Amino acid sequence: MIVSIAGLVALSGLATAHGDHGQSQLAGPHQGLWYNTLPGDGGTQADSVFSGISTFGRLPYYPCLASDAEKYDIAFLGAPFDTGTSYRPGARFGPSGIRQGSRRLNLYGGYNVPLQANPFTSDMRILDCGDVPVTSYDNAWAIRQIEEGHNSILMRKPYLDANKPGLSRAGKTLPRIITLGGDHTITLPLLRSINKAYGPVTVIHFDSHLDSWKPKVFGGSPSEVAAINHGTYFYHAAMEGLLRNDTNIHAGIRTTLSGPSDYDNDGYCGFEIVEAREIDVIGTDGIIKKIRDRVGTDNPVYLSIDIDTLDPAFAPATGTPETGGWSTRELRTIIRGLDGLNFIGADIVEVAPAYDTNAELSTMAAADVLYEVLTIMVKKGPLSVGEESHEL
Repeated sequence: MIVSIAGLVALSGLATAHGDHGQSQLAGPHQGLWYNTLPGDGGTQADSVFSGISTFGRLPYYPCLASDAEKYDIAFLGAPFDTGTSYRPGARFGPSGIRQGSRRLNLYGGYNVPLQANPFTSDMRILDCGDVPVTSYDNAWAIRQIEEGHNSILMRKPYLDANKPGLSRAGKTLPRIITLGGDHTITLPLLRSINKAYGPVTVIHFDSHLDSWKPKVFGGSPSEVAAINHGTYFYHAAMEGLLRNDTNIHAGIRTTLSGPSDYDNDGYCGFEIVEAREIDVIGTDGIIKKIRDRVGTDNPVYLSIDIDTLDPAFAPATGTPETGGWSTRELRTIIRGLDGLNFIGADIVEVAPAYDTNAELSTMAAADVLYEVLTIMVKKGPLSVGEESHEL
């Protein structure tokens, strides 16, 4: 007891001695201790990578689905759905995984050297709107949730050029939505939402699979609900008139088929095909030329990217992996080659983090691919048209 009292007296003396130094107690959070800005053209210090909530590229978060008070030009939206997959489930965790993989995107400032632009420092307002609430018990209802959630944040006035004519069917300027999947089934409700705003659109589809199979060929004969899955959604999109039938293209295809008739059906759905193996002959420049020649430079274009476009060596965490794919460098180069096109929206799908390596290869690759897409959209500026459009 005597020792304890002596210890307390000693501690009290130490505290008194420190008090004599004139130090004031720090009230947290103490901003003076945080040095988050870098000299030069901007950026953030590494200590900020792990601060705040997890958003894409650490963008500001706003609950867009709950409120329309905030305006934006580009919004990220998660669609955690994976009950339309045929092989590996797990893409419902894709949105959170991609956000985790994006933590370093603007660590050193975010400047995209090949595209000569910084998507994080433009006049455009870019937000992460979180995820659509998606049920895992009813595919039909989940698809409706995704369509309505996407459309609710698409059909709003953007931050820039809100009152100027735009590419939409109503002649108005709309924001862009980049959706984080989710298995590839989500592209059907997204195209239904896009159709309300733009009518039939041109689609560039990066994938190892066609995804235009007739339901009776790809697991959909038991029921109407089963007919819509991650291998048939483009067939339904074509039948519903959501696509411009003379301008759509697949890139990266290397799947096995039920037979040559699958290609005939795909052409009926309005697609041209670029096989993955063509890169060995024509290179990335040849792939880019084929895509640009097919879609044109004036059409509104929707971009859908399946992470399985990449070889499993570069992105193992996906629902239906196919060997013989492109490298991450090759895919990023090809996407950069689409700079200047009228991208009205995009998605990246089939990222299933449970199958990734500890090094987060797939989620980083997905985030980096979207970084290229985001940069192209920012360089293009708002989706307004005419001489009055905003120049960035």
